[in-house]
Amino acid sequence: MKLIMKFGGTSVQNADAVGKTMDIITSHLAKGDQMVVVVSAQRGVTDRIIETAEQMVSSRDTSAVSILVEYLTSTHLTTLQAVAPDYYSETSEVIIRAINNLHDFLHAVFHLRELTSRSRDYVISFGERLNAPIISAAIRQRGISSLALDGCEAGILTTGNHGDAIALPAGEARIRSRLEPLIATSVPVVMGFMGSTEKGVVTTLGRSGSDYTAAILGAALMVDEIWIWTDVDGIMTTDPRLVKDARVIPRISYIEVMELSYFGAKVMHSRSIEPAMQKNIPVWVKNTFNPSYPGTCIEKGERRETRVVKAITFIDKVAAITITGAQMIGRPGVAKHIFSILAENQINVMMISQGSSEANISLIIEEKQVQTAKDALQPLKERCVFREITANEDVCAVAVVGSGMAGMAGTAGRTFSALGKAGINAMMISQGSSEVNISFVVKQEDGPRAVMVLHEEFELSTKCEEC
Repeated sequence: MKLIMKFGGTSVQNADAVGKTMDIITSHLAKGDQMVVVVSAQRGVTDRIIETAEQMVSSRDTSAVSILVEYLTSTHLTTLQAVAPDYYSETSEVIIRAINNLHDFLHAVFHLRELTSRSRDYVISFGERLNAPIISAAIRQRGISSLALDGCEAGILTTGNHGDAIALPAGEARIRSRLEPLIATSVPVVMGFMGSTEKGVVTTLGRSGSDYTAAILGAALMVDEIWIWTDVDGIMTTDPRLVKDARVIPRISYIEVMELSYFGAKVMHSRSIEPAMQKNIPVWVKNTFNPSYPGTCIEKGERRETRVVKAITFIDKVAAITITGAQMIGRPGVAKHIFSILAENQINVMMISQGSSEANISLIIEEKQVQTAKDALQPLKERCVFREITANEDVCAVAVVGSGMAGMAGTAGRTFSALGKAGINAMMISQGSSEVNISFVVKQEDGPRAVMVLHEEFELSTKCEEC
């Protein structure tokens, strides 16, 4: 088979983890599989780099840069020595050169007192730049030809919106021309999370960027499967910290994963799934530290569903914004003005509810964006487009997800009946036209209990081989 193997930060965080990653790679090569490996930065590295870069904008000195350099050098060279001693000399030179470049760049940020979105993308990419050479060297230590490539070298072409770039279809031919010749005789190791514009400017791919890299490469190369290696056994029915007997879901559809990721579940981001979905490539989520466990398969999912609801999730750091006023009734364009202003201010609206009287519109947004939203909408209030805008930050959003709900009567009834029996009030309700998701808003304190109640109501802890 032709595979994409993506290894997350915990799967490459130290020598022990890298050893387990190498065992997985070599076992598949022994079966005759061909592959491209995509790697993230070591766990915690990107966060430390970002933190230091942001400090340099206003810091009094550059001592934090020295601390970061010492940490990066020690962490990466220690791992390299353990996993690829025969290639330590040549690979350590690559790593030290990259760290020196980062050192110089952070000093430039300090002197300029500026960190632009373009500069931020360049800085953020260093976690992968430091780690990919180590993984490539570890593969060579096992007697397998390998080389490390950044996103630009791999052919990933993106838009220029830094921090949240989107892959362009024009990049597919470039990816094939650069990687296809390599796969037959070696294992290319591609740095996740990054690409470049047509002019060669480094861009990063946003949340779950390395997963997105894997899906982009998989779609371009038309691989048989994409495997996402992480530190959990697969996608679960809910957060096991809330429900101790939460269960790994054996199979789930692309659309269900997209809904879950949108509502806060720590699974592949919806954008990361889309390239695989377009080419109908199965995506497996598996545990590096428990590789024999079957994991979760994300697929098209046209089979008849025996379980109506697959999973339940919730977002706890949200707020409800309510816009009211009789002057909104029958007035065309009010919603357009509201959402245009929010979009201009980079405010993502997660849920929308509007009363039939048109006298109020309720929105769910991130808690940290409440004041920005109120300030942005204030001019509309001053123009008497609406009367009042209020915010309630004591809320959370809960989502019940399952493609089995489509065309199945009674799911909403069961949901809200169970909540009612538990004394939990749904303050706002929304359901998409796909019928794959029923989402609602409850008080912050009721969120975890709502998840537990519904997990029990739909018997999600019970094993079901066909689900």
